[in-house]
Amino acid sequence: MRSFYLAEPDEASLGITSSTMESIAPKKFNPDPFPYHHELELTVESLTNLGVGVAKVDGWVVMVHFVIPGERIRARIYRNHKNYSEADLIKVIEASPYRKQPSCEYFGKCGGCQYQHMTYAHQLTWKSRHVTEVMEKIGGMKLEVPTPLHSQKELRYRSKITPHHQKPRQQQLGSFGFLAVARRNQIVDIESCVIATEAINEEFAHQREIRQLEARKGKLKKGATLLLRHSMEGVTTQSQDAVTEKVGNRIFQFKAGDFFQNNPYALPVMVEHVVEQAASSNLPNLIDAYCGSGLFSISAAHEFESVLGIEISESSIKWAKANAALNQIKNCNYIAGDASEIFSNVPFAPDETVIIIDPPRKGCDEVFLNQLFSYQPARVVYVSCDPATQARDLKLFVENNYSIRNIQPIDLFPQTRHIENVITLDREAKSG
Repeated sequence: MRSFYLAEPDEASLGITSSTMESIAPKKFNPDPFPYHHELELTVESLTNLGVGVAKVDGWVVMVHFVIPGERIRARIYRNHKNYSEADLIKVIEASPYRKQPSCEYFGKCGGCQYQHMTYAHQLTWKSRHVTEVMEKIGGMKLEVPTPLHSQKELRYRSKITPHHQKPRQQQLGSFGFLAVARRNQIVDIESCVIATEAINEEFAHQREIRQLEARKGKLKKGATLLLRHSMEGVTTQSQDAVTEKVGNRIFQFKAGDFFQNNPYALPVMVEHVVEQAASSNLPNLIDAYCGSGLFSISAAHEFESVLGIEISESSIKWAKANAALNQIKNCNYIAGDASEIFSNVPFAPDETVIIIDPPRKGCDEVFLNQLFSYQPARVVYVSCDPATQARDLKLFVENNYSIRNIQPIDLFPQTRHIENVITLDREAKSG
């Protein structure tokens, strides 16, 4: 049986009993190079982009959760792969000076947070280092990456969560919460989430009561993933509800289930930086190429003569137009662009245009990038929720006559491994 634990726990706190110490290997366990539950003393060298510690034994990599580089630990093997092993932390022998007591009683079991065991300043250090490493390893670029921008709110910031429950058994609800660390199907039962807002936690408790009652009455037949979105209207559980969020001095409305950044305390910090990077070009035109409901285009409209938002989603275009009207923005237009002809109806000269792009986690697809490079805007502000895919795309930008002007990570998700990154690129002047 596997457990996930914090610094120097005793066996009782880990739920380790005589039966769990028998070290019965799973049927498909690969015993090479370590037997099941083999214990090792290790020194943690680094962290992966998933927030997992990296240690080595005679050059063989061992991955361990909830550790900090520099720590001396004892770990227990639970899986061997072709080129690395995974192990559970069982004791911190020499703790890092950056280790702290986690704020959440579920940390180490719930898979939502990876960094609650380290001070927030050290979290930011490692997030900056993560961006530096992926830019070099994937993008081939050595860049000086500054400390991430962030809000002062390290807990109770998250305005959207999606808890789960499985199919009730014998009219009992069972676990109601989030997926366990490194598990695809196991749900950790939680009472509240320390990174979610107070209002969300109140509604979370209410939804638990509702589903417990439905299960006892035999009305709850299936497992489900719930939505809890906290906005200016309060907390909704209905994905189709229209909700409102204020970012800076702008108001945005969108469907509760649609994508919208869910840290209202740090989002204005990111938007302000993106707008500044776009506006400092002193160019008259702005294109928001993944405009969604209009966050960047509407926030930056006052800095430009003309703004155009482009989206392939007709629904998002409707929300963006409505939000421009709501904020009395007169110089924003929106078009639903065909994926294969995104820039075909753009009326702006590329030499006078800045483009903001904020693609999904997978980064920009090849079709989009080829069109952007054909258009050749003077400046691109690239917002990414995954620096690894951003680094991959940046290689193509450099190959297509762009140079990096500015790089700035932004921490929207304290206590977790996630980091946003904003890179500003200028098209180089053609020689001759």
